[in-house]
Formats: sequence, structure tokens, C-alpha cells
Amino acid sequence: MRNIKQIKNLPRLGKTGLKNKKVLVRVDFNVPIRDGIILDDFRIKKSLPTIKFLVDKGAHVLLITHLGKDGNESLESIIKHFFKLSKISKDKVSFFENIRKFEGEMKNDKDFAKELSKLGDIYVNDAFSVSHRNHASIVSLPKYLPSYAGFQLEEEVRNLSKVTKNKKHPFLYITGGAKFSTKLPLIKRYLKLADFVFVGGALANTILKKKGNEVGNSLIDLEDHNFDGILKNKKLILPKDVLVSSNNKLIFKKIEEIEKHDNIIDIGENTTKELSNLVQKSKLILWNGPLGQYEKDGGEATKKILKVISKTKTESIIGGGDIVSLISLLKLEKKFTFVSTGGGATLDFLAKGNLPGIKALK
Repeated sequence: MRNIKQIKNLPRLGKTGLKNKKVLVRVDFNVPIRDGIILDDFRIKKSLPTIKFLVDKGAHVLLITHLGKDGNESLESIIKHFFKLSKISKDKVSFFENIRKFEGEMKNDKDFAKELSKLGDIYVNDAFSVSHRNHASIVSLPKYLPSYAGFQLEEEVRNLSKVTKNKKHPFLYITGGAKFSTKLPLIKRYLKLADFVFVGGALANTILKKKGNEVGNSLIDLEDHNFDGILKNKKLILPKDVLVSSNNKLIFKKIEEIEKHDNIIDIGENTTKELSNLVQKSKLILWNGPLGQYEKDGGEATKKILKVISKTKTESIIGGGDIVSLISLLKLEKKFTFVSTGGGATLDFLAKGNLPGIKALK
């Protein structure tokens, strides 16, 4: 973090510090909403320390966020929930419109960013989870204002950086989910850095099929990927048994018992036990992505392993949007060393060690 300007240095600006300064804070309040109700406010909670710090120093804060992909969604539910949660006065914090409503945002239009900059005196990025995007409010706006990292962005960088500098062993890397294109670089990287690499979800289905196993109608990645250095690596651990949907019934089967009409939706009981044992032996765990299709009754193994980790003293770093939602559902947020707010941003940072939005602050 030495190369990133930190928010704690902001009060030193001038004789009056932050008093009466207008601070533009990029946050990511793109959270799930149903019928006007916030289903998971984890990301909102994580930005509160930055916002309260600025307000306590006398600044007026203008929050900039997106909601949805096209910018058509109203921020009304977000705003209502934020003020109820934060208990901050409305005269100290206000909201800009849904930033993706403006064409210049996703096009990273410099003129649009320049116009945005006129709304404030200082810029703070506390939206790690979108800092992998080359969007105007992430990478161009910092060029026109004194720019700093918020507390949550600092926390993300500090904790995720620990993994590449790790000296704790055994080191267990767990990954799941569906997109092989985003996870393959990580699997290859952590086969070098970690002692064990466990792969679940559709990622495991894809590797199992590549190894010649029958996976039935299970979800796999159809792209042609380079598996060099993966299939025969002794650190790689794949499920030995799985939960399948077969003729409208859920059945546990060994990998060699899978039939053409089966659909794998989760790892099996024996595999869950094996992974639990690895968890208890490990001194560092990095995990991103669910181990099964949790939306189709395939979330039990993920929940069980999360609970096992939560009861250990092992250093644990968890990331990925889907798995973070499960952690919130289980109310286990405080049981891990660190839970990342990012999905794609976490993956990119773990693979590359930096993000466009972080580089923009230097």
C-alpha cells in the first residue's frame, strides 16, 4: 500500500483539512434487491467506515455507485437502506444518479469524467469490487482530482496481497464456479504457490471430462482450454464422489458411477469429508467460487466447508460474489480472517496483483 495514497492522510490537506470539502466517493452498492428490499447489504456495510470517517472530519460526501447493468434501475431502495443503516444525516451525504445511466461511464469518456470532477474537491475509491473495470468513475475521474484509496479498498489490497507473499504452509487453495476462462490462470498460479488445489463446481466437471470421465448432462465449460501442467499435477484434488440429479432424484455417486443422464450439482459426502480434513490441517486457506450449483440444492457442501473453516484458527481469505452471499446468509462474516467484496475484481487481483482502479490512484 506504500504506493497508494491512503485516506488517513486526507485530514492533513491545508489548514482546515477536510472541513467543508466536497468528496466524491466511488462505492459499489450494486446489491441484490427484491420488491424494494435489500437482500444482502455486505458491500454497503463495508463502505461505512470510509464514509463515516470523511463525515466526521467535516466533509460533505457525494456517493457514486451503479445498480444493474444498464443504469435504468432506481437508487431509491439503496438510498433508503443506506441512511437507515448508517444513521448519517442527509445533509452530510448525498447520492449521485445511477452512474451507468450515463453513456460516458462504461465508455470511459474523459470529458464525462472531467464534468464529474467539477462536483467535488477530492476523489476516494472505496469500490474494490468494480476496480477491474476501465470505466470513467474508476480510472479517469482520479486524473482530475486529488485521489485516495478508501479503507475497504486498502483492506482488500492488504489481505489479498498476503497470499502471494505467503509463508504459511500447508496452504490450501479452493476454487469453484463455472467460468474456466477466469479461473484457469488462478489454478495454474496456485498449483505453484499452494500445497493443495481443490477444484469443485463446473470447473471440476470440465477437468473430469477432460480426463476421460463421464459427467452426463452436467454443466461444463465448452471452450478449448490449455490444460498443460494441470491434469497430471499431484497438487490437484478433484471430487471422488458427487451429488447428482438423476431421474428427478438426488443421489450420491462415485465419479466412476456417473451415467449419461446424470447432472452433477454438488461434491459428494466423502469428498466433503476429505476437504474438511484438509481444511483442519491447513494454516492458510484461499477460496473463491461455490463448490456446487447452490441455486439447485447444490449448496450444502459449500455451507459445510464454510462452517468447518469458521471454527478453525486457520488464516482464511474468502472471495467471490456467490460465496459471499452464502456467508452473509449463514451470518459468518466475522468468522474468517478476511471476506472480499469482489467477484471478478478479486480474481483479477489474485491473478495479476493489481487492478486498473488501483493503478489510477498512484
